[in-house]
Amino acid sequence: MQDSAHHASLGTSGLMTGDQYRESLRRYKPVVYVDGRRVESVADEPSLAPGVNALAVTYDMAHDPAVAPLMLARQGDSTVPRMLHINESAGDLLNKLEAVRLLCQETGCAQRYLTHDALNAIAQVSARIDDARGSTEHRARFQSYLDHVHDNDLAIGVAMTDAKGDRSRRPHQQSNPDTYVHIVERNAKGIVISGTKAIVTGAAYMHELLVMPCRNMTQADTDFAVCCAVPIDAPGITIVARPAGRPGEKNEHGDALFSRKYGQSTGVVIFDRVTVPWERVFYANEWEHSGAMTYAYANHHRHSCIAARAGFGDLLIGAGALMCEANGLDPEKKASLQEPMVELIKIVEGFYACGVAASVYGTQDAYSQSFMPETVFANVGKLMLATQIYDMHRLAHEVSGGLIVALPGPDEDHNPETAGRLSDMLQANPAVPYDKRIQVARFMEDLTASYQAGWYSIISLHGGGSPAAMKQEIYRNYPIGSKVELVERLLDRGVLNQDDPQRAITRNKQPGRCCDQGCSAPGQAIMRPLLRG
Repeated sequence: MQDSAHHASLGTSGLMTGDQYRESLRRYKPVVYVDGRRVESVADEPSLAPGVNALAVTYDMAHDPAVAPLMLARQGDSTVPRMLHINESAGDLLNKLEAVRLLCQETGCAQRYLTHDALNAIAQVSARIDDARGSTEHRARFQSYLDHVHDNDLAIGVAMTDAKGDRSRRPHQQSNPDTYVHIVERNAKGIVISGTKAIVTGAAYMHELLVMPCRNMTQADTDFAVCCAVPIDAPGITIVARPAGRPGEKNEHGDALFSRKYGQSTGVVIFDRVTVPWERVFYANEWEHSGAMTYAYANHHRHSCIAARAGFGDLLIGAGALMCEANGLDPEKKASLQEPMVELIKIVEGFYACGVAASVYGTQDAYSQSFMPETVFANVGKLMLATQIYDMHRLAHEVSGGLIVALPGPDEDHNPETAGRLSDMLQANPAVPYDKRIQVARFMEDLTASYQAGWYSIISLHGGGSPAAMKQEIYRNYPIGSKVELVERLLDRGVLNQDDPQRAITRNKQPGRCCDQGCSAPGQAIMRPLLRG
């Protein structure tokens, strides 16, 4: 179905460039609406250009010798993009973390790492289903699809979050079943699905979509337990998207210095009786495996989000230091600036360190070759960034001063009546020209005090699940019982019936870092050099 009509023209390496990616989008004809109008070509649509640009960077960096060791990975006998790679070691997790951070330094949000997270989750659950059934069908089906993805260097959107309807009701209890994607028909050729996915990152400029469940299902929710792949322009798919970034704002003299170039569109994707052939169905009605799917994806994705927001944090740290310099102040000599700068660094590197720990203590999935980030560290890191993104903005504002929002608009820079006086009066550091000072001020405004800045805050808070979901995973997986036993041993006061399942306080006794089974081997002894400095 999608294996012939849309193949991109790849180079001998099998890897597209950014321009080839743009050209490949022109071969698709998805039904996309932005700002109330139908988009004829997503590759040529100005309102989506910042998102297309951001995806193109993930393609171009794979061809840059300086960063290719991070952007590429070995999968069997092939070299594949890191964003399409199934992790096989702790070293792979570390390299993915560094690659995502580097991409997000450049683009703010690389977006394509969601594909990596979804592919790893599907690989794990496909193997899990086969083991439960004593078959190899699901593994083979996924491997065939993975080969297709690698051969064509695809950008794939993750259609996971359903519209959900009444949050107090399960999928099968909804008055409108189309608030969740569900199977409406099964036949010899495949399945037919309908429903709505509400928050699909980069939906408009992807090649395909991976449809995945967003929650644990019960047997009554059987029809809602579905995971499959569909081309973006499959009949019956409609995408209602928002613009990416701040495209075209003030043109070449604009104040949206960053987000007019790079941004992210999200889309509501409506499925109206979309046919999916069996070879692209990874499971259908296997409700008992939906929880494993959402858990695996969440773990991989929260780990990736840590790196993404670290890359964004690097932009804030750099812009904050430049603002201090442009304002004529030296943080080394002024404690009132040094303290917030160090606090900003502490936050960024603090949650990133959790990502590193989650990589180092990662373990191989019980059913597949995929390596999983350690759950507690991954969730702690994501929880830290989710709740501290607002502190990151506050600290950036503290070191920047009020000029970032008090500065006159960019049109005044070219107004002969005002430009000269503004240039004279608003220069601070004699070594930093006026135009350089306002450039970094507007860059900081774009990152922290604009429409796009608000978007970064919300996506950091809720992307990959709400803080409540992360707290639940931390408490569920943290070995509190082992800590209780430690204290009881030190107090020489052993408690009877420690293995009593009703004694909740000691129920969770997962292995610690130095346990009988030993720590997992990193797999890849040396990670790639850090390239983000």
